[in-house]
Amino acid sequence: MAITDWPASERPREWLTACGAQALSHAELLAIFLRFGVVGKSAVDLARDLLLQVGSLNGVYAASEKEISLVHGIGASKYVQLQAVLK
Repeated sequence: MAITDWPASERPREWLTACGAQALSHAELLAIFLRFGVVGKSAVDLARDLLLQVGSLNGVYAASEKEISLVHGIGASKYVQLQAVLK
């Protein structure tokens, strides 16, 4: 289910605005950055897949482009964006 189909009060961006970043999971925070999912997966699902692939949020930061791109829907563009944010 797309995040836009979720009740507004449960969407990561709205939840962050209402409750602060500490109220969100790492997957929800990553989903805000990713912005979009892929067919059949929301951005939160995609973020969960990424966290499973690399082990943790720190793992996302340390992962190579090759490791990141093993997750369907995350490629070179998202890798470069992650690197730019972290530097």
